[in-house]
Amino acid sequence: MKILVTGAAGFIGYHLCEKLVKDGHVVIGLDNINDYYDVNLKFSRLEQLGIDREKARAFNEVVESALHADKFSFVRMNLEDRDALPSLFEKASISKVCNLAAQAGVRYSLENPEAYIDSNIVGYLNLLECCRHHKVEHLVYASSSSVYGLNEKIPFSTEDTVDHPISLYAASKKSNELMAHTYSHLFDIPTTGLRFFTVYGPWGRPDMALFLFTDAIAKGKPINVFNHGKMERDFTYVDDIVEGVSRVLTQPIENRPKYNIYNIGNNNSVKLMDFIEAIEYSMGKKAEKNLMPIQPGDVERTWADVSDLIKDYGYQPNTKVSVGVQNFVDWYKSYYI
Repeated sequence: MKILVTGAAGFIGYHLCEKLVKDGHVVIGLDNINDYYDVNLKFSRLEQLGIDREKARAFNEVVESALHADKFSFVRMNLEDRDALPSLFEKASISKVCNLAAQAGVRYSLENPEAYIDSNIVGYLNLLECCRHHKVEHLVYASSSSVYGLNEKIPFSTEDTVDHPISLYAASKKSNELMAHTYSHLFDIPTTGLRFFTVYGPWGRPDMALFLFTDAIAKGKPINVFNHGKMERDFTYVDDIVEGVSRVLTQPIENRPKYNIYNIGNNNSVKLMDFIEAIEYSMGKKAEKNLMPIQPGDVERTWADVSDLIKDYGYQPNTKVSVGVQNFVDWYKSYYI
């Protein structure tokens, strides 16, 4: 099948495109390659997928090649472009869509809220409209554990109320779920939202804790440890996320409701200090720690209940943090040192 993956130059998007191509699918990757973090890392990911960075720089200029590629092609495009995106759908016979494109980051949403509305709301609506008018078989989209807000019930279940987000990023992700529900109901579009829990691994984002900690330790700089280290996260290795996304995206959905939501997490909660110890072990070097207060928009603990994912897809992420961190450190050293 021909699958459109938005956010293809991003961390999860790159890994998903690589897997889908290996599994024999024809993939069109879409990304606007914004400068929220180092664009060279994004171009390097695309190079791993066989895309020349000079060709990838041009906006909306490689749509024709995307129609004839037999494995992977790339289009640089803004998701909110109301001319270019419908044109792509009109020209390409897209079977399924995985939307991973979004303005990322909880803390950045406090500084630049407009970026979240443009990409995560306006762009997402544009994509829904394209799916509606071009009879896409299934839209799978990235939601986030951040929608649970200050939920105190552990582990987090998709049955829990998620009406109290504490960041605009979380609010935009909850909005995506509501918009998908509306389109599934009104236009009979199958949609599945996947709430990701703290994804980490090789080629990870430079603004995420694992990258920041590893980079600081490598350079002999102190690391900032928020909430004085009293944080817990359901750290989920990127290969486990991609396996889950791939199963949801490619398996038949005839016997399931039109609208679905799943958690994808490792089904356990790891203390931040234990996570840092795993990094120190892999780096062979101790970190100097700056203990700091919790940041606005952060929560103290996350933990995914993945029972629905197990029931419907027979899948549960299971990579140990020690293994995943070592894989990241090995990649970091090969790429940066």
